[in-house]
Amino acid sequence: MSILFKGRSQGASERKINILQRIVMFFVNHVRQALGSLGELWRQPAASLMTIGVLGLSITLPSTLYILVKNTEKISAGWEQAAEISLFLKPGTSAGSAQQLLTRLQTWSEIDRVVYIPADDALAEFQQLSGLGDAVKYLESNPLPDVVLVTPNEKHVAPTSARLLLEKLQQQREVDIGKLDIEWLERLYRFLNIATELVTIIGVLLFIAVILIVGNTIRLNILNKRDEILVMKLVGATDSFIHRPFLYTGFWYGLLGGVIAWMAVILILWWMDSSIQAFAALYDKSFRITGLTGTALFTMLGLSVLLGLVGSLISVQRHVREIEPK
Repeated sequence: MSILFKGRSQGASERKINILQRIVMFFVNHVRQALGSLGELWRQPAASLMTIGVLGLSITLPSTLYILVKNTEKISAGWEQAAEISLFLKPGTSAGSAQQLLTRLQTWSEIDRVVYIPADDALAEFQQLSGLGDAVKYLESNPLPDVVLVTPNEKHVAPTSARLLLEKLQQQREVDIGKLDIEWLERLYRFLNIATELVTIIGVLLFIAVILIVGNTIRLNILNKRDEILVMKLVGATDSFIHRPFLYTGFWYGLLGGVIAWMAVILILWWMDSSIQAFAALYDKSFRITGLTGTALFTMLGLSVLLGLVGSLISVQRHVREIEPK
């Protein structure tokens, strides 16, 4: 019994060792083939750099446009004023009634801020800005009404939401007229929508171009190694073993192309920064472009690697299958 038990325990131990060896060899083979594909790129530096450069520049354009569109959020920090609603109160509205209106509006979830401007303050501001000076004093009465400025929150600055909020505000009993520059607001958001769609279209087209470039490059590599692939199939090599070096080549193309795109984006933003600063200075503003954040950088690199893998996978699935021993 003891001999049988020892034999069973020894067999179980051997199976565990075999499983562990298979796992280790699996990773060793992957590392070996990954480094081997990188070595082949190193042995052909001119062709490899040209392909990687094309991939990097193809990814640079949509990445730069994406950053510029995202930076418009910083510029639009004051755009909520474009959605600011001016409520002109009815003549004869008392200060108490105006205060009640302000109290009610401050409880609305659609509103971020409410400012009350009495008619006397509005007239004083008009006198200062218009340059009429003492001529305003000859008015028999103040022609300006009390005004309430309503700033919607971020969820209600869009044209449709702002218009609905204006209609709701005009129903208040103290309000005589409500004003909102809807046309300017609509033009503003249409421009942003066009810019976003343009970046998406350009990005999709260039990403397709990256896949085609990688696929064609891998196809040429497969044709150059046709005899080697035939020998490997004759000796019984598995399809995954034959495919892996080409897939790793696509991986390296994508990763190195993403690194080049990242460096190109930094260079472009640095080049544009001085011009943007000079333009902002004309309006007494200070603005600095925010580059790729950590999340955006890893997303760009991940997308670049994915495009390289997709291009190589399509080429491998199509062209390696066509190579069969006769």
